[in-house]
Amino acid sequence: MSATIYDVAREAGVSMATVSRVVNGNPNVKPTTRKKVSEAIKRLGYRPNAVARGLASKKTTTVGVIIPDISSVYFSELARGIEDIATMYKYNIILCNSDQNKDKEIHLIQTLLGKQVDGIVFMGGKIDLEHIEEFKQSNVPVVLASTVDEQHEIPSVNIDYEQAVFEVISKLIESGNQRIGFINGPVDVPINGKYKLNGYKAALEAQHIPFEESLVIEGDYTYESGKEATAQFLSQEIKPTAIFVDSDEMAIGAIHEIQDEGLRVPEDIEVVSSENTRLVQMVRPTLTSIAEPTYDVGAVAMRLLTKLMNNEKVESITVVLPHRIDVRTSTK
Repeated sequence: MSATIYDVAREAGVSMATVSRVVNGNPNVKPTTRKKVSEAIKRLGYRPNAVARGLASKKTTTVGVIIPDISSVYFSELARGIEDIATMYKYNIILCNSDQNKDKEIHLIQTLLGKQVDGIVFMGGKIDLEHIEEFKQSNVPVVLASTVDEQHEIPSVNIDYEQAVFEVISKLIESGNQRIGFINGPVDVPINGKYKLNGYKAALEAQHIPFEESLVIEGDYTYESGKEATAQFLSQEIKPTAIFVDSDEMAIGAIHEIQDEGLRVPEDIEVVSSENTRLVQMVRPTLTSIAEPTYDVGAVAMRLLTKLMNNEKVESITVVLPHRIDVRTSTK
């Protein structure tokens, strides 16, 4: 049988309340008593029951994190930011992989709430009324990271995706490109189908370049879909001279497809990505990219959640972090 708080109290010759104060770091314990209790805990191999402590305090110091794809370099970097801040504020993490499947997302939200988490950081694609209803019915705060709630009801941390894409496309136009392909992510996700696409269209319009449906192809963030979309561009009678790609993995696929066809990057076709993960340095030529502060998005989301969990003052529940464009050798 595992040792209990009663066993420790009896071993140390103190009350259970004193053991509890030592375990919880209460300073109001004499050093000699703290030493005696600590030695008893070590001898008995006592482990505090987090569930029982949570029931007593109504807090479990545990946060649920729902991530679309744990194998993604982008989301793993974001999760690292969450975990580092959680550790700083002494919260434990339950990490769940949702595969960006709505039914699974709803199930995971309900499961985490059943485990009495103190809060949830949610990363997903499309936030609809069912998600919002689940979040509202929960009695714990929820923060979205790299995920947009178009109703602006749920706290969130993002960048200005529309402005970022507008800047990238504008730079490509300024360098002489008139025909720019766009390999987008799944368009049912508002970040892609609305904000990034709007930024692309607005940049073309600002330079009086007509929008062409054939120059926008939907991918699924994978290397293979980047290659396939690029193959479609290269089969067109008039090929694009630049391609903007919605993920680093797809962008690497685009570069390889261009090279496989005997063309050069950037001399024949320039390529720009939008995540700026470590993958951008692992391909040749290295990738010019929108530099999203991915780690910071996770870290700020977790810090916002700690404030909400502890009823601290929050200036705004909608946080937009700055971005930049890192120019490398995939563009001229």
